[in-house]
Amino acid sequence: MTRPRVAVIANPAAGPSWRRRPPEAIAAGIEQVLSRHHADGQVMLTSGPGHATALAREAVKAGADLVVAWGGDGTINEVASALVHSRAALGIVPVGSGNGLGREVGVPSGREAALEAALAGRDRMIDAGQLNSRAFFNTAGIGFDGHVIGVFASATWHVRGLPSYAAVAIRELFRYRPSAYVIREDGRPDQARGALLISVANTRQWGNGALIAPAARMDDERLDLVIVPPLPPAVVLANMWRLFSGSLAGWATVETRQIRAATILASPPAPVQVDGEPVGDLAAIEIRVIPAALRVRVPRSR
Repeated sequence: MTRPRVAVIANPAAGPSWRRRPPEAIAAGIEQVLSRHHADGQVMLTSGPGHATALAREAVKAGADLVVAWGGDGTINEVASALVHSRAALGIVPVGSGNGLGREVGVPSGREAALEAALAGRDRMIDAGQLNSRAFFNTAGIGFDGHVIGVFASATWHVRGLPSYAAVAIRELFRYRPSAYVIREDGRPDQARGALLISVANTRQWGNGALIAPAARMDDERLDLVIVPPLPPAVVLANMWRLFSGSLAGWATVETRQIRAATILASPPAPVQVDGEPVGDLAAIEIRVIPAALRVRVPRSR
């Protein structure tokens, strides 16, 4: 029986600083798990932004059957972007704070358990989204969530995790000034509106169990467009429970619909995030779904 060819791309800087291990210890632990599963494996450590994509492309070119992203949402996005429409499957070992895609496909939370699930799991095809030239697999966001992620990413004082993120979000809710948008879709007249945020969801959640699009499916060849209008901060805070109860779609003030493609124009240019990574302020945003884009390794029980 041919042993699977596995590449594990690990970001040693992912996750809270107090939980990080030396790169040598990370590699040694991964190699032990690969050996137990009789996998023909290679461990590669990233050294900075963009490196995971380059390593994943090399792994695909070398014939890897499974490429495992060991890191946060940014690392997972980088690796997955290199695997679109390839025969290699994406494995996920979530090490970050949000872990949206990992949660959606049922990856165990422990690092060793997640790697073992990737090695012993089954493949599932999922869609992807594209925002301008950037692929995303979980969600992209325009407006307030893009702003908060940008502020959070640039801050050096905080400890990563949901409590710190929530503190930044609450503070910025009282400072942020929403943009005006024009939304263009085939078959619909242009829609002009203000919005606190516009989320484009391939899966249900941002991460940490916050369900921005509770009815979204990652294999339906659609993206869920969620529009939250400008609201007083007190109203937003009073309804935050809806994100974690899965009832946001039942809030009459929030609009949710499915799209295949759309153009969104922002005035002034709005902050944008892709899979939890800030991409800057954009005035023109092209969105489209990429059906059956990615093979993802999920636990056999899913």
